[in-house]
Formats: sequence, C-alpha cells, structure tokens
Amino acid sequence: MSKVIFHTSAPVLDTRRRPLRDLRISVTDRCNFRCTYCMPREIFDANHPFMPHAALLSFEEITRVAGIAAKLGVRKLRLTGGEPLLRKDLEKLVAMLAGLCTPEGKPLELTLTTNGTLLAKKARALKDAGLNRVTVSLDALDDRMFERMSDSRVSVRTVLQGIEAAAQAGLAPVKVNMVVRKGLNDSQILPMAEHFRHSGHILRFIEFMDVGSTNGWNMAEVMTGAQILERIGAHYPLEPAEAAYRGEVASRWRYADGAGEIGLITSVSQPFCGDCTRARLSPEGKLFLCLFATQGYDLRAALRGGASDDEIGARMAGIWAGRSDHYSEQRGRETFAAKKKIEMSYIGG
Repeated sequence: MSKVIFHTSAPVLDTRRRPLRDLRISVTDRCNFRCTYCMPREIFDANHPFMPHAALLSFEEITRVAGIAAKLGVRKLRLTGGEPLLRKDLEKLVAMLAGLCTPEGKPLELTLTTNGTLLAKKARALKDAGLNRVTVSLDALDDRMFERMSDSRVSVRTVLQGIEAAAQAGLAPVKVNMVVRKGLNDSQILPMAEHFRHSGHILRFIEFMDVGSTNGWNMAEVMTGAQILERIGAHYPLEPAEAAYRGEVASRWRYADGAGEIGLITSVSQPFCGDCTRARLSPEGKLFLCLFATQGYDLRAALRGGASDDEIGARMAGIWAGRSDHYSEQRGRETFAAKKKIEMSYIGG
C-alpha cells in the first residue's frame, strides 16, 4: 500500500505545553472477559446495551481521523477496545492505518492491546497487515486466580499461546500488562516475574486505578509501584533504566543479572500527567482527552456531515489546545472523586 504523506504542520500543544503524540483508538465496546476492575458482570450483563454496528466508526472513518491526527503531531496509534480482536476483519483496518505517515514521511508506530484470547489465530495476519507490536493483558498465572480476575472460563494457557504466537510472528517485544489488586492477585507478582524473566517479553505491573464508576475502586486495594518493586527486588535485584521516549507511561527497570526488564505504571502513587501526550477515540467517534475523562467531543457528526479534513483538523486542534486534564494529580479531591467518569472498556486503557 502506498504511503499517505501530509504537508508539514506545527504540532499542537495543550494548555500545559503537552504535544499530541499518541492516539488510542477503541474499535469496539464489546469484550469476551468481564474483568472485575473494568467490566464487572453485574453491570455489563446479558442485558447491557452495547453499541450497534452502524454506530461504530467505519475503518475508512477511523483511518481518516488517524491521518488528520498525524498531521497534528500524532506519531503512535494503538488499537484498543473492549477487546479489539472481536471487531471483524481488524487486520484490514491495520493495513489501512499502516499506510499513514508523518508529515516527514515516516510511518506511524502501530500497536494493539488485547486480552490475548484470539491472538494465536490473528497474530500472523496482523503482522502481515503492518502491525508493529502487541500488548497483552494477563493478571495471573494461576488458572483459578485468572478466571476470578477475568470472570471467564479462558485458561492462562490460551493467553500464553497468544503471546508466543505474537512473538513468533514478529510482533515483539511483547508487553504483558498485569493489574495488581492488593489482597486479590498480589500473590502472583513473583510468579509472573519469574515466568517472564529471560523470555524477551516485557512484564509491566499496573496499580489498581479508579477508572470509570463501576469497578468498586478502593485505595486500600492499591499496591504501589514501590511495593511491587520491593517485592521483586528482594529476589531479583533491579536497576533503573532510561525512559524510551517522552510520555512513556511505565517507569523501566532492568534485572541486574541481564534477564530482561519490567515496567511499573503508577498512575495512583506517582502520577505522570505532566508528560501525558495521549488522546483517545471512542468506537462511535468521540475524542477523549484523559483516561479519567467525564466527557468526549463528537467527531462522527463532522465526518458524516461533509466536513473537510482541514475543518476536522481545526476542530481536533482546538480541542487539544484547550486541554488541561490532569486527573491523577487531583485524585482524592472531593469535587473530582464525585464525578462520573467514562468506563475504561469504552475508551481503552
């Protein structure tokens, strides 16, 4: 596929001088898991009204928004959900997005976050279509604990097979995300670390966050990055590693014996709002400026109403230029804690 080149344009900055560099694209609000910290089954049950297909942005519409975003400074696209591999023919969208470039002619980085259940079947097609890397969610190695966390009957083996299939297809290094909930799955920290040492994959530990309004978040269930680091370091000494780029969400740590690295995502204990360069596009075309947002900005009406790329770009630039979001730095304040936040299953993690 030929590369789409855009004329050079100055990157847009928000009110805190943060550039727009990352666009996370949620392609569906559906998922085959019911993780307790994301889509608890008592809320997302058989009667939950998921979006009809006609409401979702088409692959052509998604690609158009992504192309405009590249002109505004976006350098990385991440496909999310819900579970993105539930969206039929997703590799076709990957191929379309792989044809986009920066104004300087450099291809955008194209990644995907998945629960891994369909990855073994899809990894090769995704790579062939132009996907660069995948991130896989895995909260435990113990099957009973994993089933409890995901509220599913999927085995850990299925997810591990997906991870290996992704690596063999060239979607490497695979990043593996573990959400740690104190008193529930923190006993899995060390087994996870031991399993992924020497694997070539990058294991990242995520503090349990107050995303959305349905996950029953309690600060007492947060195991901080420092506590996780201490637990692993007691068995396998670690040393800090430099960030790979501005806005990287995970702090990086290397095993002193050369067995690889881990990451810590510490939105609760050590907020990183100051370097956040991410916007999120929802399945039906709303632009969100924060994972903890309370509102989005409709782009679908403009896409389907005949607006030009320049008009849509001006709207997106104006939205980003007015951005002042820094929820994680404000967490706990009564005025913010009481607000109803968008669910993570709707706009991706």
